[in-house]
Amino acid sequence: MPEFTRRNLMATTAATALGASVAGVATAADEDTDTPNAPSVRGDLRRFASTALGAEVTGPEVTAGGSLFFSLQHPSRDNPAPFDRGGVGYVAGYDVMNPEFDELDVPSTNDQRSRVRVGNGEYTLFAQEGDTVGNGETLGIPTTPDGTSVAEFAGSRYSELGYNPDMNRFVPTNEAETEGYLFTNWEQSPGDISKMPLRQTEDGRWEADLEDTANLASTDAFRSIGGTRINCYGDLSPWGTPLSAEEEYSHPRLSLQTKTSDFADTDGPKQRGAAQFYNRPNPTDVQSAVDEYYGDDSWMVQGYWALGGLELLAYYLGADPVDQDGDTNTTNTTTPIDGPYPNPYRYGYIVDIREPTSDTPQPLKYHVMGRAAWECPDVQSDRKTVYLTSDGDDKGFYKFVADRPIPSYKEPMDVAGTLYVSKVTNQEAAANEPPAEVNLELDWIELGHASNAEVADWIAEYDDVDQVCYLETHAETDWREDFEQALMEADKAVVEGGNQNYVSDEEILAWASQYEANGPNGVDEELRKVPFLETRAAAKEVGGTVEFRKSEGIDSADGAKPGDYIYVGISEVNTGMSDDAGDVRVDRVDGGLVYRTEIEPDYDISTLEPVIVGPDATDTAETADDALVNIDNLLVLNDGRVLCCEDADQYGRSYPNDCLYVYTPSDWSPDGNDEDNGNGDSGGNGDDNGSDDGEDEE
Repeated sequence: MPEFTRRNLMATTAATALGASVAGVATAADEDTDTPNAPSVRGDLRRFASTALGAEVTGPEVTAGGSLFFSLQHPSRDNPAPFDRGGVGYVAGYDVMNPEFDELDVPSTNDQRSRVRVGNGEYTLFAQEGDTVGNGETLGIPTTPDGTSVAEFAGSRYSELGYNPDMNRFVPTNEAETEGYLFTNWEQSPGDISKMPLRQTEDGRWEADLEDTANLASTDAFRSIGGTRINCYGDLSPWGTPLSAEEEYSHPRLSLQTKTSDFADTDGPKQRGAAQFYNRPNPTDVQSAVDEYYGDDSWMVQGYWALGGLELLAYYLGADPVDQDGDTNTTNTTTPIDGPYPNPYRYGYIVDIREPTSDTPQPLKYHVMGRAAWECPDVQSDRKTVYLTSDGDDKGFYKFVADRPIPSYKEPMDVAGTLYVSKVTNQEAAANEPPAEVNLELDWIELGHASNAEVADWIAEYDDVDQVCYLETHAETDWREDFEQALMEADKAVVEGGNQNYVSDEEILAWASQYEANGPNGVDEELRKVPFLETRAAAKEVGGTVEFRKSEGIDSADGAKPGDYIYVGISEVNTGMSDDAGDVRVDRVDGGLVYRTEIEPDYDISTLEPVIVGPDATDTAETADDALVNIDNLLVLNDGRVLCCEDADQYGRSYPNDCLYVYTPSDWSPDGNDEDNGNGDSGGNGDDNGSDDGEDEE
């Protein structure tokens, strides 16, 4: 392996409104980790940009002409305008495909820290939070069926609406890629994806047409699939369509590494996760309720905060608002919402925006790829193999392999294939070693095979569940007579016996038992739904490695083939990855790392090799200032370099800003690995915008 080099960069970030902070960032304040080779880099790492206070750098996108777009996500309201509002912009006056640029210094003054800075050119915002777009709507904020902005209703918030732009994917409409549509994710609940016409003028400036910009969530096509939740990062498919990842953080049914079988044949409370309280009235209050009920025996209800925004999602679907007292910051506390109410099994998927350049783009959720807190997919050049990262504590790393190329299916709901979870196999060799010094070796465990249509039918079985069901199924007291008593009874029944409105513990255990006896294809027909609807729970039961801590961006260059690399970001190496249990027990590095993995002849991958390692929590500015801290989005350029975005905590750095870095591998050559000058994520890499790929298969 190439030798490590340690470089000085600089960075720090206050815990922000999303990302690392919301997941309960682990620190090493109570222990001296002092992990060797943290930080370190195999290659070269240079800071290109620093963002404004409080903001993440999200949604990097590069056109064939070298224009770099990225988002300003949840900046501090104390920043001077325009850096006090979320927005989307680009770097004017610089071609990012030029490997030569002026490395940015540390933001050392209040002025430098309160705005977006770039090494070359100028960061220019062309669309921001609060902008009015087509039909009089507000950018990034969905409406109810009658056209009312969901921001007008009381109810819990996952985040401020319109404040958190993330993924940007550009779909060009001309060969030069100077005109087209920018698709931007809005990380909130209900989620949104905006479609914004852009054009590049002769002098190189980009202009947005806000009058013709659409909030796709407000269209009938999106409402017909239940809308979306927590749209995070994403990709552009090889067939030229934006792929939006739903980061459904509330999907855990049991907290951390707890398995359903851990509680088989036991009475009393179980360490339930947020998913079991999805249809609870006032769902975000469940953590305080569990603390009150169980005192010192309480636990973290993993993902409970991500239940925020479910009330607004119900109103988006057409439910009658309840408990509206004029204060939009209040939550529903006394009246359960009846239908339509969000079905949890409709969220947590990869969303393909088919026909992206048409007046009415058509969303397709790939239910068959499993349900998780997806950060990002990476579709391989065979158009069949997809790798997927799931963000948060104790999550899995997944692979989906379609039976044939995905765009070859004339009916998208017929897409069929096999879902896998990874298993780290070199546990003994990696135990208690610095992450910089050890590869992780992977096997893949098959979870099940299905078609998208089959999974959609299984999901539909739960469409009629609402908050009234939670009380009437689980409480003996009539909630109309004593709401508080009924809610307490229902909560305790769910904690101890599971939420009977959804997939039950008994179904998961029966599936696991039959899986062990007969293999993944030998389970009863009615149990085939388990690994697709309860992906994480199923993966735990069959020995998948569900220990990764904040798996973030994953990407490979356009047209990557066997012998090329996929890059995977792990924002933090702690909790399940650095404890004394399970398949991964490496030393902790709270600043995270970036792995790369070589694509094998069959588009499989089997080895994660560390190439960038962040600082541990004991480092000071002398070593941490120039390190990559808490990698989030990453984008592989077609010349083989990698754009790395931070969602950072401070970890000893001298300044509180997230940064964007350019990583150049130690084995990089200026010729790159593709003749195209773009990054491989512009629409020029697709040929059909979601058509049948010319194969004419049924």
